[in-house]
Amino acid sequence: MHAKPSIAAIIGVIVILGVSGSSSAGGGTPANDACSLLTQAQVSAVLGVAVGAGQRVVPNGPKMCGWSEAGGSTLTRKKVVFTISNTNAFTRGKTPFTGITKTPVSGIGDDAYYVTASGLGTTLNVKKGNAAFSISVHGSGFSVDQIKAMEKTLAQHVLARP
Repeated sequence: MHAKPSIAAIIGVIVILGVSGSSSAGGGTPANDACSLLTQAQVSAVLGVAVGAGQRVVPNGPKMCGWSEAGGSTLTRKKVVFTISNTNAFTRGKTPFTGITKTPVSGIGDDAYYVTASGLGTTLNVKKGNAAFSISVHGSGFSVDQIKAMEKTLAQHVLARP
């Protein structure tokens, strides 16, 4: 019963560790603001619902941005969280941990893997050159396979940036 909060705390720490350090997430372009790497239109198209403009998750913290469907419960509305990371955090994220599945993904960046925690969702982690980032899709009505496909599509949008 207490495993979910513990896993959630660990995932939160992994995300926060990933936020530290500077990097470039797109194709060589320095990425200092996560909200500038995906557009509202791209996120809306992938989620299949209209979302608001990207908002910084941490005030004055440009490394993490979120897009969210308007209205509804914060637990069920569809949303995306994008985090600029670094290659050290990407590598640390591969460390095995009980209750968390890490699955390699081919065809995205130089290296990529999904992190899945039962009941808490999935996150796609991507490394390209000396940059790294993660994308998480959340919301009711999506299967794990749909979420993974959406995260992959959004990652490809980021990597296609000039």
